[in-house]
Amino acid sequence: MSDAAFHFRRNVSALKRRLRELRLILKGALSSRHPVMAHIIPIRRCNLACTYCNEYDDSSKPIAKDVMFQRLDRLAELGTTIVTFSGGEPLLHPELDDLIARVRKNGALACLITNGYLLTADRVQRLNQAGLDHMQISIDNVMPDEVSKKSLKVLDKKLQILSRHALFHVNINSVLGGGIKNPEDALVVGHRALELSFSSTVGIIHDGGGQLKPLGERERKVFTEMRGLEKSNFAQINYFQDKIANGEPSEWKCRAGGRYLYICEDGLVHYCSQQRGYPARPLLEYTPADIRRHYLTKKSCASYCTVSCVHQISYFDFFRDPQTLDDGASMEHAVPTNGLVQIE
Repeated sequence: MSDAAFHFRRNVSALKRRLRELRLILKGALSSRHPVMAHIIPIRRCNLACTYCNEYDDSSKPIAKDVMFQRLDRLAELGTTIVTFSGGEPLLHPELDDLIARVRKNGALACLITNGYLLTADRVQRLNQAGLDHMQISIDNVMPDEVSKKSLKVLDKKLQILSRHALFHVNINSVLGGGIKNPEDALVVGHRALELSFSSTVGIIHDGGGQLKPLGERERKVFTEMRGLEKSNFAQINYFQDKIANGEPSEWKCRAGGRYLYICEDGLVHYCSQQRGYPARPLLEYTPADIRRHYLTKKSCASYCTVSCVHQISYFDFFRDPQTLDDGASMEHAVPTNGLVQIE
């Protein structure tokens, strides 16, 4: 295929995707009774071992396709509009393409968070065929070190493959805090993303409970410059990070458990990746009443939360429905996590 033909196909795909996104945004704005986004784990295993991450192991088997289909279909029944595959490393799942196709068949946006290591031209073509809408890759530094191997040096060839072959949207997320040695690396990563016609975002690494780790002076300077690079799309509504960068609490209505669901490899619904353990109800038994209850529940961990995806989705409802229920012992029952974790 010629470059001109490929770019035409990519532009057509982008237009169709944008129209679908607008319809789903309208649906989310008109009704608060359905989940806007779900993160679902098809495999907990990862091929890397970043020191800040508590969301992986090196032994778990992929979840069987028929089990995943049941979970994806239940999300569709609940009205979920965006389904994001995360992990672990979801590209390790041998039938991920079928799972993505199932999401699209159910009428939702299909998204993927990956470390990018397993991408090849053929793999990207298969993701195109499956109907993937969005991919996010987080790159932590320019050169690999003991904290993270997700470096620009290692991944740049993968980014070039995406630039030449991906019909889906690609966002490159660079990070600050949490042991990253050279905050200026984020700017190098961000500029490279824009050179390849991707979008670029910056994330702040939180601790094992999803809580704020304030940035230092160098990091705040880089953060401000990075914010100027960010392009506008549905994944980049990150205004709350301005307060996080200054170590200030955010006053917001966290709608986790209602508008945002995190489904672990066991098929249980949790508030988010950093509050695993509550409500821990099986997705197949999750009901609209559960959605409403947790939508109206004020979360005690919200003020210093840095989990980006939950903030973004909760923007749909900032203007309505005060949270009248207290989470009570919910955080006491949550499974504690250790280490540092990159925001989604």
